[in-house]
Amino acid sequence: MTNDIKKEIMALAGPDLSLVEQALEANLTPNLDLVRQVAGHLLFAGGKRLRPLLMIHAARMCGFQTGQEIEFSTIFEYLHAATLLHDDVVDGSDTRRGKPCAHTLWNAPAVVLTGDFLLATALVIAARTKSPRVIEVIAQITADMSQGEIFQMEKKGNPDLTEDEYNEIIERKTAVLIQGACRTGAIVAKAGQNQEIALKNYGWHLGMAFQMADDLLDYTATADQLGKNPGADMREGKLTLPLIYSLGKADARDREWMLAAMARPQFEPAAFQGLKERLTRLGGIEYTNNRALGHVQSARSALDIFPESASKHLLELIADYSILRKV
Repeated sequence: MTNDIKKEIMALAGPDLSLVEQALEANLTPNLDLVRQVAGHLLFAGGKRLRPLLMIHAARMCGFQTGQEIEFSTIFEYLHAATLLHDDVVDGSDTRRGKPCAHTLWNAPAVVLTGDFLLATALVIAARTKSPRVIEVIAQITADMSQGEIFQMEKKGNPDLTEDEYNEIIERKTAVLIQGACRTGAIVAKAGQNQEIALKNYGWHLGMAFQMADDLLDYTATADQLGKNPGADMREGKLTLPLIYSLGKADARDREWMLAAMARPQFEPAAFQGLKERLTRLGGIEYTNNRALGHVQSARSALDIFPESASKHLLELIADYSILRKV
C-alpha cells in the first residue's frame, strides 16, 4: 500500500519536481564557490521536496497556476535546508540522507554561514512575491523555528519532558514550516479567508503527523531506510513521544533501566534493542502512531471545503503517506 501511494504521488508530482529542481539550481547563485559546494551537498542530496510540493498544489487548489508557484515554492526548500545545516552542527550529527553531514566535510563556521545564505535566499524570493503577508509568514516561521531549536536544546536530556512540551517543540521545529508552505499557497492565490484557514489547518496537522512519524521511524526503521543510524534522537538526548509516553507508563524497574540507558555516553545496539522492546510493551509506539493518525485525519478533513481536483487528491495522498512512509 505504501509503495502504491508513493507511486501515485510521484506520477502526479513528477513534472513539478523536475521544475522545482531547476528552480533550486537557478536561484542558488552565491558569489563564492565554497558556499555553492556546501549548500549543494545537502540541497541536492535527494530530499523529498515535500514543502515546495505543498505550496505549489495549495496555490493551484486555490486557482493560481501561472508558473510563478514553482519559483515561490523554493522558499520552503531553502528554509528547510538552512535549518538542517544548522541543526546538524548543533546536534553533532554525522550522517544525513545517507551522506556525511556537511560539517564533517567542511568546518562548522562555513556550514553555519551557508545556512544563513540559504535563509537569506529564501527571503529574497519571498520579496519577489511582492506580498507583505508572505514576507510576514516567512519571518514568523524563521522566528518560531529558531525558538523551537533553542527550546529543544534547553530540554535536551530532561527525562521529565511532558507531551505538551514535546508538542510545542515539534510545532515550532516542523509544523510551522509545512503550515507556512500551505498558507503561502493560499496567499499568493489571493484565496478567501476560509480557504486560507483550511490550508493553514491542513498544514499544521500534516506537520505534526509528519514529525511524529519521523520520531517513530527513529525507533522502527533500519539504517538503510533512514539514511542514518536509528536511535539518533536517543543518542542526542532528545526525548520524543514514544519515549515520553513509555516513561509515563513504566514501573519503577523499567523506568530505572530506561533512564540508565539514556545516561550512557555510548548507546550500544543491545541497549537500543532493549529500549525498543520497552517502547513497544509499554505502548509508546502504538500511542504515537495513533496520535499521528489523528492528525492525518484532521488534515484530510480540513480539505473538505475544496472541490475535487488533481491538487486536492495529491494533498490527500501526501497526508496518508506522511505516516505510512519508511523514510
